[in-house]
Amino acid sequence: MSIQLASVTKSFGSHKALNDVSLSIEPGTFFVVLGPSGCGKSTLLRAIAGLEPIDMGTISLSGKEVAAEGQHLPPEKRRVGVVFQSYALWPHMSVSGNVAFPLETAGETRAKVQTRVAECLEAVSLTAFQKRKPAELSGGQRQRVALARCLAQGADIVLMDEPLANLDPHLRSAMEEELASFHKASGATTVFITHDQHEAMALADRIAVMWDGKILQIDDPDLLYRRPNSRQVASFIGRGTLLPVTVRGVEAGIAKVDLGVMTLEVDCAPDTKTGSAYLLLRPEQLVTGTTGIGAVVQRRIYRGGSWDVHVHVQGINQPLLMQLHEKVEPGDALRIEVRGGWVVPD
Repeated sequence: MSIQLASVTKSFGSHKALNDVSLSIEPGTFFVVLGPSGCGKSTLLRAIAGLEPIDMGTISLSGKEVAAEGQHLPPEKRRVGVVFQSYALWPHMSVSGNVAFPLETAGETRAKVQTRVAECLEAVSLTAFQKRKPAELSGGQRQRVALARCLAQGADIVLMDEPLANLDPHLRSAMEEELASFHKASGATTVFITHDQHEAMALADRIAVMWDGKILQIDDPDLLYRRPNSRQVASFIGRGTLLPVTVRGVEAGIAKVDLGVMTLEVDCAPDTKTGSAYLLLRPEQLVTGTTGIGAVVQRRIYRGGSWDVHVHVQGINQPLLMQLHEKVEPGDALRIEVRGGWVVPD
């Protein structure tokens, strides 16, 4: 199923949790909503699920309007499955009982329930655990039970509210692969809410960056990283350095920018204007060489196989972030070359 939101607004008192939000999600897409805590991500998910009525705008699922001002289709009629951060499993039921619950509630025959439960547990590799209670499972296994329950109920849309937030980093990485497999197996349109950009980049077909109840940019992960449309997105996504520059000219998607100590030709949007702007330099776009501009190492942080290195360049009033695979020491002199960059509007 596709999902369309048009000018959706939801307020709690004077605070607009959703502020004129519009987006369109194609069927079968793994769509991630990424933003800091309190930006409105969970409210957006609850509005799509039908757990939260909206004040203004419309929400449509495959062209059928399910929410508008004065209109609210209840959750059970939307064919939407929700996976919560807390798993929301029945503690007194076994694994198979939890997965069977939506099928039994829908009045399916016992034979069909047993067959479907077996298929769903096999899909998430939990067949051997079907008789256990949730308390006897690890966090990752409980999350897989919740995913199997979504599969069982035949949800055309699966909404996930920070489902990996309670897991340790090692298990979280493994669960990312589980979620990708689950999405492929189910074919469901998936909306995944997170504040973790590493999760977003690993899983998403498309990412919407959300801030203060608004959508700032929607793009695929690669374009979002390489071509952010604002300083806010550039600062939030990935790592790098934002430097004030003057754009002297633009031609065929290439801008000539004056950094004071040097002039560079870097990529830019077609509608980039001359004048004040910012230059985004990612760590991998700064490399050491025998030519280039002089720099001095200020500090380094070991990241396992590489170092984050902050260097000072005379004439630039903030350190530049590089990623080096050879060890350097504070005070070392380097020569660095700029191989890339992106102009961000002022």
